[in-house]
Amino acid sequence: MHPAPLELVCRKLRLPASSSRWRWHRLPGLCACCSRMGDEEEQKKPPVLQMVRADGPDKSCITFVLHNEDHTLGNSLRYMIMKDPEVEFCGYSITHPSESKINFRIQTREGIPAVEKFQKGLEELMGVCQHVLNKFEASMEVYKAQQDVNME
Repeated sequence: MHPAPLELVCRKLRLPASSSRWRWHRLPGLCACCSRMGDEEEQKKPPVLQMVRADGPDKSCITFVLHNEDHTLGNSLRYMIMKDPEVEFCGYSITHPSESKINFRIQTREGIPAVEKFQKGLEELMGVCQHVLNKFEASMEVYKAQQDVNME
């Protein structure tokens, strides 16, 4: 669960990303104090994304394991990827209701790398989310302006 929506925070100091003490380090999305290699708490956590591939040279069929995610990302990402006609199969499963882990499988046609389709799906989903956010913020500005006029 994220402590603040739409803004990254330092997990140790609980500072917002805009804070002057925020420093980017080795990993995008983490401040310097959270990405230190000596931090035992961080070393125990699994990576956010793992890639599982069957033995062999075939890169068109890959299973991704997404940690700390649920149906919110799984279903929307599956929808975005399945819109691509070069994708033969895309699906996900939650391993267990008490675990926040998704097994996300992509199979493409004609030997196209599944990683490319995964990245493209993430980029398209981020674009849709950004569009929704922009529309929401514009509507909020209009609403606030109307409320200011009504108060006078």
